Amino acid sequence: MDSLRMFSKLPQKIPDPFNLLGDQPKLAFRSQPGGIAKLATTRNISEKDSYWEQYVVLFDSASDVFTLITHNDVRRALYEAPENVATLIRVITSRLFNLVSDHTFPTPPSSSVSSIASSIIRTGTGASGERNATKEVLNCIRVLQRVLPAVFEIESEPSRFEQEVLWKRVEVRAQEPRADVGGAAGSAVEQASAEPQFVIEDEDESDDEEGRQRSPKQTSAKAKEVEKPKETMPSVAERLFNCLIDLMFCCGFALPTKIQVDHYKINYVIWEKGVGSTTDPGPSHQYESNKTEVLRLLLVLLSRQIYAPPAALFTSPSTYTLHFVQNLPRRDVLTVLCSLMNTAVNATHPGSANMMGTVAGRLPYNHLLIKGEDTRTSLVSMCFQVLCVLLDFQSGSARDVVVEGQTAAPTPKTNAFRYFIMKLHRPADFEFLLNGLVIIFEDEMSSLHGLLPGSRKPVPYMVEAVIFLWKLLELNKKFRAYLLESDKAMDVMAYLLCYGLDIKDKPEQHGMCRVLSYMIQGLSAERAFGLKLSGPLKAHIPQKWATTGNAGDFLVQAIYSMVATTSGHLNSLYPALVIALSNAAPYFKNLSVTSSARLLQLFNAFSNPSFLLSDEGHPRLLFFILEAFNGVLLYNLQENPNLVYAILHAHKQFEDLGMFTLARGLREILRIQQLKEERVAQGRGSVDKGKRRALDEEEGGAGIAPSSEKARLLQREMGSLDLSRSTDSTDTLPEGAARHGDEDGQTRPLMSPTATEAPTGSGAAPPVSEKARGKMRAGRSLSGDMTGSLERLAASGVGRNGFVPTQEWVASWQQGLPLDTIMLVISELLPKVQSLQSSLSGASASNAIIDLLRTANLDQVLPKPPPLSPRRFMWSDASIVWLTSLIWGEIYIRGMTPLGIWNNTAVRLFYVKHAQTQQRQITETVTNVVGGLLGRTESSQSLGRRQ
Repeated sequence: MDSLRMFSKLPQKIPDPFNLLGDQPKLAFRSQPGGIAKLATTRNISEKDSYWEQYVVLFDSASDVFTLITHNDVRRALYEAPENVATLIRVITSRLFNLVSDHTFPTPPSSSVSSIASSIIRTGTGASGERNATKEVLNCIRVLQRVLPAVFEIESEPSRFEQEVLWKRVEVRAQEPRADVGGAAGSAVEQASAEPQFVIEDEDESDDEEGRQRSPKQTSAKAKEVEKPKETMPSVAERLFNCLIDLMFCCGFALPTKIQVDHYKINYVIWEKGVGSTTDPGPSHQYESNKTEVLRLLLVLLSRQIYAPPAALFTSPSTYTLHFVQNLPRRDVLTVLCSLMNTAVNATHPGSANMMGTVAGRLPYNHLLIKGEDTRTSLVSMCFQVLCVLLDFQSGSARDVVVEGQTAAPTPKTNAFRYFIMKLHRPADFEFLLNGLVIIFEDEMSSLHGLLPGSRKPVPYMVEAVIFLWKLLELNKKFRAYLLESDKAMDVMAYLLCYGLDIKDKPEQHGMCRVLSYMIQGLSAERAFGLKLSGPLKAHIPQKWATTGNAGDFLVQAIYSMVATTSGHLNSLYPALVIALSNAAPYFKNLSVTSSARLLQLFNAFSNPSFLLSDEGHPRLLFFILEAFNGVLLYNLQENPNLVYAILHAHKQFEDLGMFTLARGLREILRIQQLKEERVAQGRGSVDKGKRRALDEEEGGAGIAPSSEKARLLQREMGSLDLSRSTDSTDTLPEGAARHGDEDGQTRPLMSPTATEAPTGSGAAPPVSEKARGKMRAGRSLSGDMTGSLERLAASGVGRNGFVPTQEWVASWQQGLPLDTIMLVISELLPKVQSLQSSLSGASASNAIIDLLRTANLDQVLPKPPPLSPRRFMWSDASIVWLTSLIWGEIYIRGMTPLGIWNNTAVRLFYVKHAQTQQRQITETVTNVVGGLLGRTESSQSLGRRQ
């Protein structure tokens, strides 16, 4: 009994002054009825109830908020007690507005440190330490970050809940004291703001137009003078945007206190030196996490767009983004835009980075020393993401407009951020932007070098940096000209292509590969770009992609690798990449033997009947590659003897193409199928299963019969052109065209055919010049030679997705193939080359042929070169929706860890494929993203995107 009495004297709860047993208030918030559960279980909680206080003072970090409040909690409350969620938003926003305008905010750093210490070491009685206004502001921001995505997902259209709580304007009597619109900055603050800091100028904008772009505060003040009885208060959403902008430029919270003007803590000063500002406000490393929190809430507000389906992107634009790009004062737009740009582009600047970005950041394996991203990296990523969203937005009335028959362009009334990016014109600004982006690309390239695998972490914001560069090139013609005329033009091309080569085998990155292909197509359409292709490539790129020769050689071989090694998985990219070759071809000079062979391999792949007849759009790829050959032959024939040599070697393929019919193509497909069947039959009788698999891997799975190998060896002994060796490749060509060039070249010697086929009627040969026609072999008609097996093959075994090729369809594109110039060159030069081959041998023959081709003058034979008309990338509604989906898909993925900002919400802009219920690491989920955005690919990935 004595022992029992002894235990009864022990306290029911053991004091925990050092918080060793866990954070009890936070655990109680999650588990007790008075915590998050009350939001859904108790109806009509008053705004004055003390329950709301814990949402402001309880949490110590963003992870606390996102762990203790889940989307399911908010979603449940929206269904069971929606008025409580509305009250929560009103209470938190009102508290935020009042805190920002309060004299105690921001909390001095010394007080902040003591407050943090008090939050770690609590007294047994639970007494709180000194009030920390900065912490309360951050908690208000974090709670809104968590709650708003669940509100946005209610309906695809802006819900009545949103309109009532966030966008409803209330009329109040003029005599009543009103809170400041921005929650912090008054008219005196506006007068104290450093407007003269901007060196960015709008050349075409008048003072009158600027006056029309002034602050809503001034507009409402004038309205107040007219309507004295009542005035309309701005909505909660409008006040929230203004408050966030004030926070972005609040001294002691986002900017150094030394630049504060008197007692006005809001100072609209650009964050860092660069565009729009020639002065640096000073170091602000301690405020980087605060900036990131504010930008994250801004991004959440702009993310309303992802909860509308793609079809509604133009008809039902996000009210939040529309307000931000159309209704902000000019001063706010410029300050925000320049701050975001300068911070993002200064990503690796020694003066702006922390210790990990300067000293330790250059050491190998430095990323293994810290967990997660440092504050600078997080801030730079957030700046890039907000920039990409704002510069991409063209929904509803924000769509670019066509003025006086010119191309569509933004205006201050459609999207002010796109407009002011377009108006940049100072060379110093262009130099700053280009140098900063090039440094980012160089850092990414250094992470791809294989000397110390994994020693450098890839740049986490590489995708956003590339898209930002694309927006600069798209919107600002002067920047595009500056880039192409600079000595970094070919470096940028090389970095973009190397990045594409690195990600081409990752299905989750195929959407980004498409971005890169469109960028290369756009650059290739510029004359300044073409003129630099004959120069050397100075960029330091990973050795595995390095090439000999000039920049044009690198362009050809990189595009070949993008096409030939992806097994047809990037079919949607082929047109843009091959068009880039066609655009650049008139500027190619001194292409190497390897580059020439790669171009011929692409031609062989695209002219393969299996590839040509499988899809209605495939013949255009053949058309573009033929255009590329024509560009070289008409503009720089003598400067490209290796390519002319390769074309002459492949003369049989060009001649066959000139007489291509459906029946001929189907017979070729059957012939290759029979070769494969013979090989399988022979292998089954002599080789066991394991050895057959090894043979498949050795031969690249091409299905080459032993007789073909014998013919190839015999052909080498006969002294055929040296290029026949260089074109042998184990690369995987487009689906249906794998190793077609090798099979064709190995089974047939280099000689003219003994029998040819030519179409009749609608399948007549394409129009060629008289001289070429005179030297072409007349063929017998076989257009009607369609056997039953060929018809069955055409109906079921060739086309994909239900496509059935017909002779009429074949004739419609075959007659338009640009073969005239190529056939003229072959007819003029092939006899001379064959004569040299018969009279000389070995290296002497090759040298003599190269010398002949270098001096060949066909000006009197070939037609006059037409004016250059490159094919530029043209934006359409579909491409705008695609890029918006891609940008937000990338932001969604980046937000999955560590916070999971939009996880498990009803996203409608793109498709999210959730993993099956099992324990998987979040990092694995992030890497399993199905890209492509042209449709869903069959994959076992965890997450997919939808166009």
